[in-house]
Amino acid sequence: MAHLPPHALRAPIAPSRKTATGGLSPWRENLVKQLILERLGEPLEVSELARACALSRSHFSRAFKCSTGLSPQDWIRGQRIARAKQLILDTDLTLTRISLECGFCDQAHFCHMFTHSEGIGPFAWRCRMLRARPGSIPQASETAARLQ
Repeated sequence: MAHLPPHALRAPIAPSRKTATGGLSPWRENLVKQLILERLGEPLEVSELARACALSRSHFSRAFKCSTGLSPQDWIRGQRIARAKQLILDTDLTLTRISLECGFCDQAHFCHMFTHSEGIGPFAWRCRMLRARPGSIPQASETAARLQ
């Protein structure tokens, strides 16, 4: 067995730097994002999105994450939460209806994912946002306190 000098064992190794290649082409990224947004209220499979881009499921998932920083499912979930927040603020739809409009399988799953994303449940978020709006209607307890 050959004897190595001590300095050879401690030689610095330069970390390999991965280049930022391998993402989706701009037209594919736009295509798949448009497809997701158009069908946000429907179940979406990653394999279906990959087919639309003419890529394998694994290659598509890797390229999508490289392009957006998120997995396809995480990006879809984020868009669904954003859409739900818009509906919560701009409509008087029930949370059950909003969950279905945004593609969640049921209200429980919607509430869980919303709370995980926002740190507060959708009903409490709605109450907080409505109270924060300028010209919002005062709470019943505030109205009662003013009348006394």
